Amino acid sequence: MMLVVGLGLGSTATIWGQKCTVEAVQYKGWQAEQLANRWVKLTFVPQLGGRLMQVEFDGHPYLFVNPRFAGQTISSEQAAGKWINYGGDKIWPMPEGNDDEQHWVLESSLLDDGAYSFKTLEQSAHCTVLLEGPADPVTGLQYTRQVSIDADSPAIRFHALMHNATAHTLKWSVQSVSQYNLASAANPQTFNRDFWAYTEENPSSSYLDHFHVRDGLVNDPSFSIEGGLFRLHWMNLQNEVWVDSPGGWLAVVDGESGFGMIERFDYDSSASYPGKATVIFYKNGPSIRMNDAGNPEIAIRPQLQMPYYMEAEVNSPLVTLKPGASAAFDTTWYPVHASPQVVRVTEAGLTSSSLEAKVSAGGIHVDGIFSPVAEGHLELRVYDHGGRDTKRVTLDQVSPKSVATVHADIPLDFKPSRVALHLIASDGSDWGLLDEAKVQGGAEGK
Repeated sequence: MMLVVGLGLGSTATIWGQKCTVEAVQYKGWQAEQLANRWVKLTFVPQLGGRLMQVEFDGHPYLFVNPRFAGQTISSEQAAGKWINYGGDKIWPMPEGNDDEQHWVLESSLLDDGAYSFKTLEQSAHCTVLLEGPADPVTGLQYTRQVSIDADSPAIRFHALMHNATAHTLKWSVQSVSQYNLASAANPQTFNRDFWAYTEENPSSSYLDHFHVRDGLVNDPSFSIEGGLFRLHWMNLQNEVWVDSPGGWLAVVDGESGFGMIERFDYDSSASYPGKATVIFYKNGPSIRMNDAGNPEIAIRPQLQMPYYMEAEVNSPLVTLKPGASAAFDTTWYPVHASPQVVRVTEAGLTSSSLEAKVSAGGIHVDGIFSPVAEGHLELRVYDHGGRDTKRVTLDQVSPKSVATVHADIPLDFKPSRVALHLIASDGSDWGLLDEAKVQGGAEGK
């Protein structure tokens, strides 16, 4: 959601013997800062637009880092109007284009790769770092970004602040842009053929196909709608697709490595979004263009200029800022281990194989495959024909560091009608529903 806010405090913390730390490091030739706990390691390069250059979870690096520019810092003057793609994760203004002053031309600028300050803030419950950028004379915007982790959680919280540094009114959206690495781990010279992205379909979409291909082939076989989800199976073809998803999340899953990431945000049904899109995916790769003879051809740039990556982008609502006013956009990331196919995403995690329940001798048999976002255990809630929560069964201990496969027989002394699977964290908090199902062969509701 977007709201006017002030900056808070953050810290290095110790909880239950665990701690999060902030320290200066060298990363691929850059002077960097690292925020870490026992789950995740975040590496920032502040001098490049406050970039979060890499996120690692359970030893797995998620983000694309362009080897062509590793260790380099190229000024806007040196870039001469070009865009230097270092990789990583950053925030940008929307809408893009060169139509007028209310559009941002994508090029190396103070917003994209200007020098940001870096501070570690103090607070007792978690670690927070603050990246503050310079005011941009072109857009009139100034960005500040707080990134936080708890001492004992893999969740990563982002608090982006967009400030009007001018003496006149501005109207912009702030966009979170994350470049995921698509090179194959087995052979980095080729691309990962088992990489997927998802977001919730809008059943009342403003787009004809419930998504809008803004650039590239309209009938790109990468895109589909299935089971209430927009699905992207990455293929090596340049394209940009817009989705007016109301779900407040996107997810990416690397089937080759077995890692996934859920990016969550607040969706405002009453707000206006740039081009109506809440989520955008951009695929890098060869493109189709017309040559000088007027014939179509496949355009393939040199390998170093065309690495394998995909951008996952989340837009905030468009917000009108009076002079000196600020607005915030909050997002949270949840790294997990995951299977490549996703059928549902909730606050508790991913469902890869839907929960199924069947009547068996003396009770029910349940199955399903899930990726929980927090450490704890699964709890199965069994409802009778009157809709009463009649029995709760504690299932296996679970963690984001492994896929949870449910395969259990539950004895019952009543006729069940439906079941629901919840994630209960180690501290006892209920993270809510992972999935639910009717019991096959069970009692009919009345």
